[in-house]
Amino acid sequence: MSPALLIFDCDGTLIDSERLYNRAWAARLALLGLHWTPMDVARRLMGRPIPDCLDLVGKALGRTVPDDFLPGVFAETDRIFASEGLQKTDGIDAALAALPQPKCVASSGLFEDVRDNLANTGLLAHFGVERLFVAAMVVHGKPAPDLFLLAAERMGAKPPGCVVIEDSVPGILGGRAAGMRVLAYCAQHNDGDALIAAGGEPFHHMRELPGLIG
Repeated sequence: MSPALLIFDCDGTLIDSERLYNRAWAARLALLGLHWTPMDVARRLMGRPIPDCLDLVGKALGRTVPDDFLPGVFAETDRIFASEGLQKTDGIDAALAALPQPKCVASSGLFEDVRDNLANTGLLAHFGVERLFVAAMVVHGKPAPDLFLLAAERMGAKPPGCVVIEDSVPGILGGRAAGMRVLAYCAQHNDGDALIAAGGEPFHHMRELPGLIG
């Protein structure tokens, strides 16, 4: 049976941005004396709302994160994006065009960033602003199910009829907790084994997506 709704994560799933974010966080964390690689950042922070990320960093440091840390991460992210360019995930346009089901986005990012990044990569037209849902709209972000349940409710779909497409462990856990089928996009910027262990059904290129969803 064809799903009633497809719920896409944004960064790392629709847009090839997660590896760039991970590098920006790693660079700024090093200035605090916390030497995490981009993959360390992916494993510990990826897919989580920013306040949760800051809490985890503070615990790792054993002290409060400085006020200028997050602006520094944003500045480093902007520098990397300007230098390397923000690209859509390879094959995503064709995959979205081949999937006739209603679609929306459920992201841990800031609404303005999600909207602007999708617009700048030409992907916003597949969804529309009214189909963007972010962590700030719910009490508990990923890995809680709240964001996915909100998206389903607003889109008029029942959770068992939804398919989530994610690239992070918190996202997969959240989608599973919401009672939805979850497809795990395993790419170079994440830990595929961890995604599978969290309950995601793995795939490795967006060209596979239409065949998996049907």
